[in-house]
Amino acid sequence: MSSEGPRRRRPSPAVYRRRRAVVLVGLLLVVALIVWLLIAQPWRGSGDAANPPAQASSSASPSSTTPTLPDPAATGGSNPADALPDEAATTDTAAGLTPEACTADSVLVEALTDKESYASGEQPQLSMRLTNTSATPCTINVGTTQQSFTITSGSDVWWRSTDCQAAPSDMVVTLAAGQVVESSAPIAWDRTRSSVDTCEGDRPRATGGGASYHLDVSIGGIPSLTSRQILLY
Repeated sequence: MSSEGPRRRRPSPAVYRRRRAVVLVGLLLVVALIVWLLIAQPWRGSGDAANPPAQASSSASPSSTTPTLPDPAATGGSNPADALPDEAATTDTAAGLTPEACTADSVLVEALTDKESYASGEQPQLSMRLTNTSATPCTINVGTTQQSFTITSGSDVWWRSTDCQAAPSDMVVTLAAGQVVESSAPIAWDRTRSSVDTCEGDRPRATGGGASYHLDVSIGGIPSLTSRQILLY
């Protein structure tokens, strides 16, 4: 009887092929995982979450702030504003364009007051608003030579801001498309009748008791479309 044990059978060629296929698939999976890690970089997610981008302060003023006409007191008390601020003088210099002059079709002019009725002794506060309603910028003379505030009662003109102007001046600026400009400080009407002959003397006072007056304004030759009614008591 032979002392040698049973001889181990060698795997068939098919088994070797299956083993090589398994090893090859494993290598491909490892390579694919490495490529994904290099592209996705999932380790950066935790760092970004821990350090979110800084948020803009809610108290910051918006970039589209409404520019204003300067304080009328800077031009001699009751004079209208001398000019628009720098932010209103915007031009399309990059495109090399020269804006056309503003017209009544491109600019809306509105008369404003702080109230509709005034008790005895209260002085109406007068101001104006300009809006470029067109899609393109336009130029306009906003100097005191071109601005006017007028108070009327029916057909009777009671007061004009231009009657006693001191050193009126010109200043041409460009209003951007859609830009709105308002008076930063109003002009006070002292409830008297004005004329070029009474700038230094006493003036007749306007009637109260609920009498109706109207404010009309104009700038750069463009009048307000409607007047603003005020009642004096």
